[in-house]
Amino acid sequence: MFFLPDYIPTYLQFLMTSTGLFVLVSASLLYVFQCELVYPAKFPEGSRHIVAKPSDFGMEYSEEILSTKDGVNIRVYICKLPQDAANRPTILFFHANAGNMGHRLPIAQVFYSRFKCNVCLISYRGYGLSEGRPSEKGIRIDAQTFLDYILQDDDLKNTKLITYGQSLGGAISIDLVSRNEDKFSAMILENTFLSIPKVIPYIMPQLKYLSFLCHQVWPSETSIQQIVHTPILFLSGARDEIVPPSHMVDLFELSQSRNKDFKLFDNGLHNDTTLQDGYFEAIGEFFKKENLLDDEGKEWVRI
Repeated sequence: MFFLPDYIPTYLQFLMTSTGLFVLVSASLLYVFQCELVYPAKFPEGSRHIVAKPSDFGMEYSEEILSTKDGVNIRVYICKLPQDAANRPTILFFHANAGNMGHRLPIAQVFYSRFKCNVCLISYRGYGLSEGRPSEKGIRIDAQTFLDYILQDDDLKNTKLITYGQSLGGAISIDLVSRNEDKFSAMILENTFLSIPKVIPYIMPQLKYLSFLCHQVWPSETSIQQIVHTPILFLSGARDEIVPPSHMVDLFELSQSRNKDFKLFDNGLHNDTTLQDGYFEAIGEFFKKENLLDDEGKEWVRI
C-alpha cells in the first residue's frame, strides 16, 4: 500500500500552480519534504499512537523492543505457533509506507492460522510506537536488526524464513534478502516498484522532471539481481493505480532467481490485491511448489 499525504500547506499548493515558481517550489518540496511524502507514518489518523495487537486476531505473541545499532528503539511482534513453532516456517512481514504493523494483522492471521506459519511483524522507525524518523538508511538498519533478532531466537533461528513485503515493504524485503540471501528460503512481493525515482513520475506527474532530486531511492531493480537462489513469488494487481504494474513485470524479468513465479490479478488495485480471488491460493501453491510446508502443512492450504 502506498499513500500520499494531503497536508502540504495551502500557500505552497498555490505557489506550485504558478508558472514562474512551479519548478523551484516543486523541487524544494520534493527535496525537503521527501521523507514525509515517501513515509506518511501518521496516516491513517492515530497510526502513531494506536497499534492493534495480535491477540485481537487469535494469535499468541510477544511484543519486543529492539535497539538498533544507531540507538533507535523499534517495536516488533513475534507471533509463534503454540505448538511445533521450531518446525514451521517463519514469515517476516514488511508493511507498506502508511500505517503500522497492527493494520496488517488480518493478513498475518491468514499466514498464522491457515498456513500454520510463525509470523513476525515490524513497525519501522517513526511508525507505530517505534522511535525515530523514517529514512531509507534507517529502515535498512531496522530490517537487519529484525532479522538478527529472529536468528538468535531459540525457536525461530532454524526455521525456514520467508519475507512478505507489500509495496515499500517489498523494496525492504528485496534489500534485506539481497544482503542476507543464505538466511532465507523464499520471498513474496506484492505491488513493488523498481525504485522511488521511477515511481514518483507516476504518482506525481508534475514532478517527473525532478525525480533526480530523490535521496530516498530503494533501488529494487538493482538489488533484486543479486538474489540468485531464493525462490520469489510476484503478486501483481493489474489495475494498480499507484505503482505501474509494469514495475512488477520488470522486476520479474530482472530477477536472477532460478525459481520464480508471477501471478497477475486482473481486478487488483494497489491496496486491495490481497482481497482478490485466488490471492492466498497462489501463495499456498507457491509454498507447496517450493516445499516450504511439510506434508501436514500442505493440507492447510486447501479451503
